[in-house]
Formats: sequence, structure tokens, C-alpha cells
Amino acid sequence: MRLLERLKTHVLTADGAIGTVLYGYGLEYCHEEMNVQKPELIEKIHREYIAAGADIIQTNTYGANAIKLARYGLESRVQQFNEAAITIAKRAAADGGQFVLGTIGGIRGIRKSDATLDEILATIEEQASVLLAGNPDGLLLETYYDFEELTATLKMLRTKTKLPIIAQVSMHEPGVLQNGMSLNNALHELEKLGADIVGVNCRLGPHHTIQAFEGVELPDKAFMSAYPNASLLDLEDGRVVYESEAEYFGRAAVELRDQGVRLIGGCCGTTPKHIAAAKKYLEELSPVHEKYAKPEKIQIVREAEPTKYEPLHEKVKRERSVIVELDTPRHLEIDGFLEGAKQLYDAGADVVMMADNSLASPRISNIAMGALLKSTNGVRPLTHITCRDRNLIGLQSHLMGLNALGIHDVLAVTGDPTKVGDFPGATSVYDVSSMELIQLIKQLNQGISFSGKPLRKKANFSVAAAFNPNVRVLDRAVARLEKKIEYGADYFISQPVYTKEKIVEIYEATKHLQAPIYIGIMPVTSYKSAEFLHHEVPGIKLSEDALARMKACGEDKERATFEGIAIAKELVEVAAQYFNGIYLITPFLRYDVTLELMKYIEQLDEQKKGVSIHG
Repeated sequence: MRLLERLKTHVLTADGAIGTVLYGYGLEYCHEEMNVQKPELIEKIHREYIAAGADIIQTNTYGANAIKLARYGLESRVQQFNEAAITIAKRAAADGGQFVLGTIGGIRGIRKSDATLDEILATIEEQASVLLAGNPDGLLLETYYDFEELTATLKMLRTKTKLPIIAQVSMHEPGVLQNGMSLNNALHELEKLGADIVGVNCRLGPHHTIQAFEGVELPDKAFMSAYPNASLLDLEDGRVVYESEAEYFGRAAVELRDQGVRLIGGCCGTTPKHIAAAKKYLEELSPVHEKYAKPEKIQIVREAEPTKYEPLHEKVKRERSVIVELDTPRHLEIDGFLEGAKQLYDAGADVVMMADNSLASPRISNIAMGALLKSTNGVRPLTHITCRDRNLIGLQSHLMGLNALGIHDVLAVTGDPTKVGDFPGATSVYDVSSMELIQLIKQLNQGISFSGKPLRKKANFSVAAAFNPNVRVLDRAVARLEKKIEYGADYFISQPVYTKEKIVEIYEATKHLQAPIYIGIMPVTSYKSAEFLHHEVPGIKLSEDALARMKACGEDKERATFEGIAIAKELVEVAAQYFNGIYLITPFLRYDVTLELMKYIEQLDEQKKGVSIHG
């Protein structure tokens, strides 16, 4: 508790980045491994920060947990790295009496699927137990973008120790967290949960960090901390650099103190020179006990305009609804596609769905074709959005563009890996999983950007998710559906199903779900395509009867098409008994085949109405 006593009367200076200094030595591998490989170097860095005037140093353990060490194959060495780190830090601080904090870094960024909360808490508990056994002066929780992760970690650690805990969030935008929560509210919430010191670190430089604190009210009991980056980062010849003079950092430290911050250190890009400058400017200053916090700006978030169409997930709960898929062209001739889409829509399809470079092969942009269909033919488009081709910047930009065009029906999918497509050497992005993409799209519906910044207006997307029922254990696939519902999926679109028995099995396994399902039906047009689907596409199996019927057609293309449609009609008939939603996949742009199936669905519904009226 000596640390908290000192903070009552003093503004203290913490150390700066360890990773930046190691990076400067050319060490770009696992920095936590240096605790055992180069302990003398880690101690040297600690001593340099102490010589610069740091009152507090932190252990070199930011990533010393099993989840982060696993990327290097070092997950079994958690105890070794943490024990070495706290021993080195305490040895370095022994002569001057500096406080030593055991550092624990956040794990999640945008991607929540990388690790569950239970997995995170288990690995942090393992790391914290080693650090606490070394008798630090407190624990430092730093670089937490995910507020849920930080609060869960804080609650867990508060039950393990009475030592001071510093809880620091990281922001993409000044004054607002990734989830749209204000910094002021976040810090006061952390105080309520038991943090002794609350603050921020990383991502932002001094200017934006000061700006963020301008709207923060002084906590009732907790103290505040700030560990800004040296500046915004830049790249020179592929290396990360930070442009910041130490004197500028020192002057900024005074402004942070003026905002009520009592513990000031540095994060990425800072060195002993930055800490020495901060110490020089802060040394004669006392803590601030009162401050004026700028009132939080009332962000006027406009409601989304009502959509022209009823959301599919609402319509399909009440009555028959048909989605048809038509792939955009691989070439630049689009007349046939536009005509086919118009005919399908005029025949009664609720939407025309377009994949997003399916099978990782380039096609005309579905957003471009969707806009054309909407503007020239009055067709309602539904566009796939894959995680494969765009990073977070591109995904948000793409979605904002869709909303601006009035395209509100989307299907969030992971996307086939590039190695299966035309350019196997291309890079797959996958910044997020399909579940996280669903969650982020729903965040746009709240008027909040991926980074937490207000968008001034709410989007109004209806979000579909993919469902693959063609698996050995259907219960596992259904569990994924339940998870996707938790992330915000409004409804599901299944991969094509080829047996009547599977359709009934799907109904029995999913009838408890509130989110509706569109059952996928794709006609086969030849025995070769039937064999390909049956033998080469994972999880898809045609019935022996269907294979035999297609084989009997031989090389007669017309007969094969007729038989493929007949098989599809039999599947449609069963699907229509159990599901309101039917998803028709057009084979090889043969929209005439899809039109025939649509007419058959209409006949079935008319027959059902007739039976109902006369019954």
C-alpha cells in the first residue's frame, strides 16, 4: 500500500516501453523470453529508466501468458519467464527503492473469437499467481481494448490480492472505447470494481491522451494514470518508428497532471529520454485535487430511415419467402446477369443474392452489381460480405457504402481461403471471424463505428449468417448457430441440402431457435456435377437414388437438366413443409432452372391454400 500512500501527495513517474528498447537492439522475437535469454539486458533497461527518474518500473511480462506465448511455441514457460522477470525488476529497484509492478497485458483486440473469457481468465490467473508470489508492489493491467475482458480480469484478480491494481484501457479514438463507452464512464466503472488506479495506455500519443482526459471527472477514491505512446506511429523502410522529441513529451506530462493524472509513464516509442523529460517537468508539481471536466458532448445520432422493404427475418417468420442466388460475372459482359436477376425478381424472389468472390475467384463486385440492380431494375439485392478480402478499415468502409446505397440485406461469411481460388498466392486477411463481423455490423446499427466513434446516424442492416448442416454431428453446427445468434445474427441461410432426410433432421435440430432458416436447394444439371458435389465437396452427400437417376441420363444434357429439376422439386416439396424460407442457388447462371423451381414453390403454396380453404 506504500504506492497508494505516495500517490496521495505526489505525482509519480513510471518507466517507458521495454519492447521499444529491445526492438532498437534488433530483438524482434518474443521479448518475454529475453528474461531468461538476456536477463542482463532486461536489468540494464530497468536501471536506465530508474536513472532517468522513474519512481515505478514494470516487469517485462506484458505477453508472458500461455495464450500469447503459444504463438512462439513457448506456452509451457509461463512460470519461468514471470519468475525471472520479477526477480530482475526487484533486483534493479533494490538500491533506489522504486516500486515494482507486475505487468499483465490484454489479450483481445477486435477479435473476441481468439479466446473465450474463461480461457483468458485461466491463463491470466496462472500468470498472476507467479507474479504475486514474487511480492510486487502492485499489478498493472495494460493495453485492454476489450472492456469486457478488462472488467472480468479485474474482478478475478481482486479476489486474489489486496495489492494495488492499476487498470488501464486503450482507445482507438480519444475519449471513447472500442464499444462506444466514454472514457469517463469506463474509468469510474473500473473504480467501482476495485481498481486502485485507473487510466489509459498505448495507441494514442500525448496530444490525444490529454484530449481524452479533458472529459474525465476525478474518481472518488482511485487515482489516475496515463502511459501515452511517444507519438502516432509511422513506418520507415518497414520498421515502426515514433516521431517525438523528449522535451515535447515532458511538457505533455505537465498537461496530463493538470487533468488530474498522478501516475505518468510511457508506452510504445518511449525511451529513458522521454521519462527523464517527464521527471524534470513533474518533479516540483503537486497533484491536482480539483478539475473542471468538459461535459461529454451530446452526440445526436439520427435514426436510420425506414427501409423500403420488410426485413427478411421478419417476413419469413410469417409467410413464404424465397431468396435466389445469382453469381456476378467473372467477365465484363453484364447484360445476361442483369436480365436474369430481373426475371428472377419479377417472378417473386424477395431478393437476389450475390456472393463475394465465391471460391476465392474474382468476379464483378457484388456491391457494384447490387447498386446497378437496385437503380436500373428495381431489384432488391442481398450481398455477401467475407472476412477474407478486407481488413477492418475496408470492412467498415464497405458497409458504410452499402448503407449509403440503400442496400441493407447482408450475409456475413468467413470466405473461402485464397489458396482454393484463381490466385493461390494472394493473401487472406481475416482480421475478424464471421461472428465478430456480425457483431460489428450490429454495432453500426447502433450508430457506432468499429473503433467506438459515433457515426452520427444508425445503419439498419438485416444480418444473415451461414449455416452448414452437411456435417457428421449436426448438434455442433446448431451450437454454432446459437453462438451466432448471441453475436446478433437475425436469420440463417443454409448450404445446399440434397436429401429429404437431412431436411427433416435440420428441422428437428433447429425448431427451438428463434432465428429463422432458409433451406438451400441447388439443382444439379449433369451426372458429372452430381459426382463432384457428392465426392469432392466436404459435407455434401447426394442420396443413392439421386446419383442413380442422374447417372441414367448419360450424356443427354436436356434429360439431365429435367431430372435435376425433378430431384430439386422433391427436395423443395419437403423443405416447404417444414420451413417458410427457401434459398434457391442458380447453377451456372441457368436462371431458367431457378424460375421453374420458383413456379413450383408457388404451386405448392397455392395447393396448400386450397386445402386450407376447403378443409
